Amino acid sequence: MTAFLLSKISIEAGLPPGVLNIIHGLGHKVGAAITAHKQIKAISFTGGTTTGATIAKMAAPMFKKLSLELGGKNPNIIFADCNYDKMLETTLRSSFANQGQICLCGSRIFVERPIYDRFKADFIKKTKALKIGDPLDETTQVGAVVSESHKEKILSYIQLAKEEGGTILCGGNEIQLSGHNTNGFFLAPTIIEGLAYNCRTNQEEIFGPVVTIMPFDTEEEVLLYANSTEYGLSATLWTNNLQRTHRLANQIQAGIIWVNTWLLRDLRTPFGGIKNSGVGREGGFYALDFFTEPKNICIKY
Repeated sequence: MTAFLLSKISIEAGLPPGVLNIIHGLGHKVGAAITAHKQIKAISFTGGTTTGATIAKMAAPMFKKLSLELGGKNPNIIFADCNYDKMLETTLRSSFANQGQICLCGSRIFVERPIYDRFKADFIKKTKALKIGDPLDETTQVGAVVSESHKEKILSYIQLAKEEGGTILCGGNEIQLSGHNTNGFFLAPTIIEGLAYNCRTNQEEIFGPVVTIMPFDTEEEVLLYANSTEYGLSATLWTNNLQRTHRLANQIQAGIIWVNTWLLRDLRTPFGGIKNSGVGREGGFYALDFFTEPKNICIKY
C-alpha cells in the first residue's frame, strides 16, 4: 500500500512515465523474476540475510551490481556516565518501535554494572506501561506483528530463551484484543535476563518486541559481547566520555554507530552494514554511484 501511494505521489509530482515502475508480488515469485532478468543490471535489496544470499548467488554469475541491506542483531551499550533519562527514553523506543520490526532496533542491551539494577527496574516499569492496542488509535504504542507465522517465530525464540536459562522479566506472551483486532497478532513487549552473550537468543535475529539485558564491567568485555554476532548493521553507544566514544566506535563492528541517540539520519551519509548485515551503502553520493556507471572517454588530439 505504501508503495502504491508512492506511485500516486510521483505521478502527481510530474515524474515522467517509466522512470519509476512498481511491481507488486511475492518475493519468491516476482522478486526472483526481477533478480534473474538479464536486462536488469543492478539490484538493491532490503530484507533477510538468507534471502540476500539467494539473490547474491543468482546475480553473481550475471555480474549484476548488488546493494544488500540485510539483518541485524544490534548492541545497545550503556555506560554509567550517560544522560540517564534521555538514554532510558530512547532505549525504550529503540527496543520496541514498530514492535521491534526494524532492522536497526537495539535488541541486545548491555549496561555497565553500577547502574544495571536501576536501569532494569526503570526499564521494566516503562515497558509494562506501553499501550498495546489498535494500530489505528494514535495513543497506541505497540501494535501487531506482521503475520501469524512471524508471531510463532518470535514465541519460539522466547521459549528458546527459557531453555537457554533466561528469565522473562516482563512480557513473553500473546495479547488478545477485541473488535476488528480480534485476529491480529499482538505480543507483549518482552525483556529477558540471565542469558550468555553467545547463546542462540543473543546471536540470531528475532525481529520482534524482544530484547535481552545483561551487565558488563569493562570496555573489553562489552566489545566482546557487541562484536560476537555474525551481524554488523548498527550499534548504539551511551556515554559522555569523548575519548571512550572514539575508542569504542573504532572497534565496534557495525556500519552505523549512534552515540547518545538512535535512528538519527542525514540522508547524505552512508547507510549499510558489514559482515552478514549486507554489502554496499545507500544514501547521498553512495546511492548515486551505485545506480550509475563511470565511463572514461580519452580523446587524443
